[in-house]
Amino acid sequence: MKDISYHIVKESDNARILELYRAAGWWQMDENPEYLKTVAGIIKQSFCFVIAKRGDEIIGMGRAISDGLSDAYIQDVTVWEAERGKGIGKGIIRELLRFLKEQNLQWIGLISEPGYEDFYARLGFNEMKSYTPFLYSED
Repeated sequence: MKDISYHIVKESDNARILELYRAAGWWQMDENPEYLKTVAGIIKQSFCFVIAKRGDEIIGMGRAISDGLSDAYIQDVTVWEAERGKGIGKGIIRELLRFLKEQNLQWIGLISEPGYEDFYARLGFNEMKSYTPFLYSED
């Protein structure tokens, strides 16, 4: 879309980014004031944090974590529900990939939420056969 711009940032509107995390179901809904500091840290310390904007309004985001030398993981890609299906998510992924490839990273992976596998497959990602993602839990 012509009216959408993509930006790699190290700081942004923390409240708006927190709203995006919450809308995606990835963040608690209580009003802990520390959350805005956490969001600021996530943006600043990500290897690459991309925001999609229409004018001054942030309508999507995504980020990559990496050692900067060999591997990168894309995560937290989301777009406001009302803006989905317009190519904005693709634009975020393409901007992340452009940046990561410029850094000569050879291995770029992600874990898809159920239902989004086709979206990522159309962008060149393939299922990692014979691998199982794990998440640490003390429970």
